[in-house]
Amino acid sequence: QVQLVESGGGLVQPGGSLRLSCAASGTIFSINTMGWYRQAPGKDRELVASITGGGSTYVAPSVKGRFTISRDNAKNTVNLQMNSPKPEDTAVYYCNADARISRFNSWTAYWGQGTQVTVSS
Repeated sequence: QVQLVESGGGLVQPGGSLRLSCAASGTIFSINTMGWYRQAPGKDRELVASITGGGSTYVAPSVKGRFTISRDNAKNTVNLQMNSPKPEDTAVYYCNADARISRFNSWTAYWGQGTQVTVSS
């Protein structure tokens, strides 16, 4: 199986910066897209940003120009650089990866346990 461990969450002031990191480990044959989702209280989980193995990125319009996603394929890590966060960015952030544990297995979506990000002065 594949385990995803997030780090870097916490309290940040509006206009500050915060960097989330996620490391994948376990039985990994291949990882396709990796991404970050978030879920605020009372709201559905939403995609924040994603990046393919080839480096193509998607960033949600609500955070475009403020958040940047990056990836290290050799280390199986994905990062989310959050610049100028706003109070509405407060949520639990989840790392996601589409991975295969062998060439005989299908692609499976794996999730981290989530890390709380609170934007407040």
